[in-house]
Amino acid sequence: MPPFALTPVRIFISSVQKEFAGERAALRDYLRGDALMRRFFEVFLFEDVPAADRRTDDLYLDEVRRCDIYVGLFGNDYGSENAGGLSPTEREFDLATTEGKYRLIYVRGTDDAARHPKMRALIGRAEAGLIRKRFNTPSELVAGLYAALVEYLEEKQLIRSGPFDAAPCMKAMPGDLDPERMAWFIRTARATRRFPLAGDASPHELLAHLNLLDDGKVTNAAVLLFGNRPQRFLISSEIKCAHFHGTEVAKPIPSYQVYKGTVFDLVDAAVDFVLSKIALSVGTREAGPQAPVRYEIPKEAVAEAIVNAVAHRDYTSNGSVQVMLFADRLEVWNPGTLPPSLTLEKLREAHGSVPANPLLAEPMYLAGYIERMGTGTRDMIRRCTEAGLPEPAFAVSDGFQTTIRRVQNRGAGETREETRDKTREETRENTREKMLALIAADPAISTKELAEQIGITPKGIEWQIRQLKQAGRLKRVGPRKGGRWEIIGG
Repeated sequence: MPPFALTPVRIFISSVQKEFAGERAALRDYLRGDALMRRFFEVFLFEDVPAADRRTDDLYLDEVRRCDIYVGLFGNDYGSENAGGLSPTEREFDLATTEGKYRLIYVRGTDDAARHPKMRALIGRAEAGLIRKRFNTPSELVAGLYAALVEYLEEKQLIRSGPFDAAPCMKAMPGDLDPERMAWFIRTARATRRFPLAGDASPHELLAHLNLLDDGKVTNAAVLLFGNRPQRFLISSEIKCAHFHGTEVAKPIPSYQVYKGTVFDLVDAAVDFVLSKIALSVGTREAGPQAPVRYEIPKEAVAEAIVNAVAHRDYTSNGSVQVMLFADRLEVWNPGTLPPSLTLEKLREAHGSVPANPLLAEPMYLAGYIERMGTGTRDMIRRCTEAGLPEPAFAVSDGFQTTIRRVQNRGAGETREETRDKTREETRENTREKMLALIAADPAISTKELAEQIGITPKGIEWQIRQLKQAGRLKRVGPRKGGRWEIIGG
């Protein structure tokens, strides 16, 4: 279930004149090749339309009407004129102006005397109404457009220098927050973390204390934490939960739910969804008046995976957190990635807390949804190991994914220790097979690269290599640096 794509911002690059064929192609290739530009923008060039589909007289004007940003390239040539004496370039510019499009004008060269008189007049009109920039080479044009488009994204609050959760939620008002939710939070935080505000503190005092106001406007974090209906303003902040009887995504989906509400509501609902679908064992009352219960996946591990996905996701993405329960595993995916200071390897070691949404994570900690900053993944690993499950796997591709394996088909006379040993051996064998597949694809791959792609520590990779060598399945050819691996026996 892949995340939804962003609705692209359409860019129209003028014009049909051959004078700028190279520049238009350079802009198109750059906008489609750069990761940031490709994420937000979709570019139209007249040359990309099949010749048979072209209606030269009006096709480009239709595209101007559809675009969000008009990029005008002005040079020496004016272009062919219609019956009214206007070139396609001028007609495009006039329509973009009439339609109120976001216009960016780039003029090649500084010698205006060499230009067609009508082009000089057009540049003069453009200069009077908006800022235009000069360029001489395609690389200068690309650099200038990149800076302008980044500024556009910042103006539209699609990107920002500060964290998303600290930015004001432009359409939300204080009245869109729920005072009862805020009162609940104060009570809970006081009982859980000795929160310093008094129990009768006002909503404004709470928001100010948690830094959830920006010049009097409520922030995105405030809406996510205490909003009446957060998804009115932040559509993708919902959680999608699905349960499959098999090991692959297949339709019809036996159980599928989309949960909306505050981040606290979302976590509670998603955790309950998973716990309602997995096995539960009830012990005896030998140790006390209440019989202990135990889920096949520890509740704390389930909650930690979901809390991490909600607290650390990228809220600028149109993708939603996805919780998918299969017959053999639980997958929790969120649109986001690790901060530069963290790696998949470091998640398994002691590491500092680097929350992607600090103003969101802190209240979740105060309410007891996050136990200790920076220890969540290690706690998850410990809980799963104690329950006889394989260590959770972490991966980063088009988002961040946590996978927790389920133990299947335990024999009637099999002890938890036997199950744990069997599971560990199966996990190790799977790891070795993954290593051999990666080595077959790249015999020069390093242990560090193996560790990053598989999601275990370099020490774990070295242990596995020793096992493979002892089993006669792998050998090293050449020096440690510059050598290669050789798989024995195919």
